[in-house]
Amino acid sequence: MKLQSVLPVGLAVLVFFGVWKLVTIVSGFPPYILPPPETVANRFVEAWVDGVITPHAAATLREVVVGFAVGAAFGVAVGYLLARSRLAERVLSPYLVAAQATPILALAPLLALWFPDGLTGTIVICVLIVFFPVAVATMVGIRSVDAGLLELGRSLRATPRQMFFTLEIPAALPSILGGMRVGVTLAVVGAIVGEWAYNDRGLGVLVNLARGSLFDTPLMFATLVTIALMGVALYALVVLAERRLVGAR
Repeated sequence: MKLQSVLPVGLAVLVFFGVWKLVTIVSGFPPYILPPPETVANRFVEAWVDGVITPHAAATLREVVVGFAVGAAFGVAVGYLLARSRLAERVLSPYLVAAQATPILALAPLLALWFPDGLTGTIVICVLIVFFPVAVATMVGIRSVDAGLLELGRSLRATPRQMFFTLEIPAALPSILGGMRVGVTLAVVGAIVGEWAYNDRGLGVLVNLARGSLFDTPLMFATLVTIALMGVALYALVVLAERRLVGAR
């Protein structure tokens, strides 16, 4: 990794923590309202060493990975159908937009009734929140495939399967992966929302515990940092896959 690509990120992090420290000094807030960054850092290390965060982070990561995988696969399939069938687009688009416009937090209590198992319900929320951006990105990507490329495939008597795997998907891959960039971060949000609703384990649950019964504000901040790092790491993995598959920078 080149120094010029790492240096701006490091400087941004230093500026963020510097501003955070400055705010704690100027505002005069007590640590139970706004702990300084060094207190949060110490609590972060302690929570991981003591195993407080580990099981909750593992539960959230499992929900995010499964929900993202299912939602992305479903989104690619439906996006392709919408791109290739005007009838399907006219019939399904109003329902898809209405479902996306409905706040996930409002659906969480209803999903809790349908899926009493907290893990299943949280994964369903992740699937729903990931599906739409991937489906739209896939539809846009498939429709933007060069018509001349498709005509070349037909002239060579390529089968529909060959057209799909060797022409359409590779050409639409940058757009699809762009949708997955958005979807993987939204999957983290969906997991936290599901855990707030009815899970007994996960980073969302730990945030509530730290804020409520434990009254441990540094632990709450440490958990939020863990959530942010998880989202950044998963986003970076999608970006890495994009660079490997399509050579994007």
